[in-house]
Amino acid sequence: MKIIVYAYHDIGCEALRTLSDMDQDIAMVFTHRPDPKENIWFGSVEELAKSLGLPVFTPEDPNTEKWVRKIKYSAPDAIFSFYYRNLICEDILSIPPKGAFNLHGSLLPKYRGRAPINWALVNGEKETGLTLHRMVKKADAGDIVAQKKVKIAREDTALTLFKKLVPLTRTILEETVPKIENGTAPGIPQNHAEATVFKGRTPEDGRIDWTWGAEEIYNLVRAVTKPYPGAFAELDGKKVTVWKAETSEENGKPGQVLKRDPLTVACGDGALILKEFE
Repeated sequence: MKIIVYAYHDIGCEALRTLSDMDQDIAMVFTHRPDPKENIWFGSVEELAKSLGLPVFTPEDPNTEKWVRKIKYSAPDAIFSFYYRNLICEDILSIPPKGAFNLHGSLLPKYRGRAPINWALVNGEKETGLTLHRMVKKADAGDIVAQKKVKIAREDTALTLFKKLVPLTRTILEETVPKIENGTAPGIPQNHAEATVFKGRTPEDGRIDWTWGAEEIYNLVRAVTKPYPGAFAELDGKKVTVWKAETSEENGKPGQVLKRDPLTVACGDGALILKEFE
């Protein structure tokens, strides 16, 4: 099957390897240039594509008339998107006869939008997963082709949870690509009434409010700890970034330092023990 791939991040790398291992005819690969302002802790789709001898492109805008023409000329059977950060326009989505598909890092229709892994941790979810769905004009809203779940452990961080999801990429593709190729892939409509949508996160979203409960702050810490910018607050007039924490049943006025060793700070409900901070 002739395909065009839009991919980024470790899931993009795993997907590209899998499709190559499945001897799919990968006509073009689109990815992003590294952002000098971003901590690049994940694999490079561009480098992987080059090592596989695949033509790779990094346009700022993948939806210009130039790219629409090139993709029409390439005549792919299917298009796949794996953690690619740009939405793909309808002029491109309508080209492949077998459809266009996106792999999203949540159990759709929950957590549509940006940073679904981080948001799932912030909200204290107990499970998440990957969803392969058909791409339509509205982001993350198309029919579901496949879903795989993983449990979220209380000690999981965004990094450890992401690493749990990467291997599911291969499993989903090995199960579904043959069905897409022979026209038997399922398409289960999403229940849009159950959809939740989340925006992208910024470093400022890591600010701790000590009036929150200790468990809520603990979830924020593990959602944005390294390699992300970290959760932070002011203590004794100085900014403190918290990389690892635990909760305590101790109580006090929110923001009050209850102990110095280990450093323990009162929250709206309970207290937070700062295990790693700077």
